Amino acid sequence: MRVTAVVRWAVAIIAVVALVVAAGINARVSGTTSDARTKLTLIAPAAPGGGWDLVAREAQQALRQNKISNNVVVNNIPGAAGTIGLSTMAGLDGESSVLMVTGTVMMGGITRNQATTRLADLTPVARLAQDFEVIAVPDRSPYRSLDDFLDAWRQKPKSIPIGGGSAGGIDHMIAAQLARVAGIDPGDLEYSANAGGGELTINLLSTAPGTVEIGISGYNDFRDLLINGDLRALAVVAPERLEGLDAPTMIELGHPEVDLVNWRGLVAPAGIRPEERDELIRMTEAMIATPEWQQAVRRNRWQEWVATGEEFGEFLVTEQERVDRIIEDLGL
Repeated sequence: MRVTAVVRWAVAIIAVVALVVAAGINARVSGTTSDARTKLTLIAPAAPGGGWDLVAREAQQALRQNKISNNVVVNNIPGAAGTIGLSTMAGLDGESSVLMVTGTVMMGGITRNQATTRLADLTPVARLAQDFEVIAVPDRSPYRSLDDFLDAWRQKPKSIPIGGGSAGGIDHMIAAQLARVAGIDPGDLEYSANAGGGELTINLLSTAPGTVEIGISGYNDFRDLLINGDLRALAVVAPERLEGLDAPTMIELGHPEVDLVNWRGLVAPAGIRPEERDELIRMTEAMIATPEWQQAVRRNRWQEWVATGEEFGEFLVTEQERVDRIIEDLGL
């Protein structure tokens, strides 16, 4: 993939911001790196209100309520599909009282932004759960089923933009997989990138000319509007139907190749000692077992998908390779 001047500029900005943020975090955690049970910093590499922030806040609550760590602070570091947060982590070598929430979206950002640090370069702690994507339209939409949309899209792919999150993120990759299903060259995909689920839903509900009429995002971004009927789900990208949502899976619809899920996990900086990593794993396992975390899993329609330590590390390598191939193959 050719590096343009814009990409070089973006990467330089990311590096500068990451250094500044890392310096601030270093100052806050100095002296506590050997005891995450005393004070733990959770980095959410996105703005408040997004999926990674939700995971960080739910984890913070479970850790605090059950005294797994005495002081848990969430630090939001948004930007560049999570790679600013990733660059920050790269500058915290040896800090064992910092964890970062991560997932599929960051892997797409790593590929597109040509990040020098990959998740496997950090310390894998735990994969926690998977979150599922929903393909939805406003209630006023003429598309009553996914087939309705695909039929219209095939005829005029350039005239029907699909809304989602950041370019190269999971929403974008699913849109490209969907294009393949429809027999459309992903290069002809008109994708409207949004800063988050909130911005996307505003655009979906808008009646202004030129706004998107179909969107792809995580269930939690759409949940309230699906419940009150402002949005209608055409399909879910999940192994089985989501409880309380009357929408077929891509498998039911005969399109199992549209299969990306948004997993969520925790990584620590590189350079920590094995015993420090093991302590972070024990803390995370204790958190997963708490009533607060179990309630969060049910409330947010997540599905537990737990792997820790080396098993999670191996997954990070193979999943990044898979995302690299998808983005290259789809021309994203």
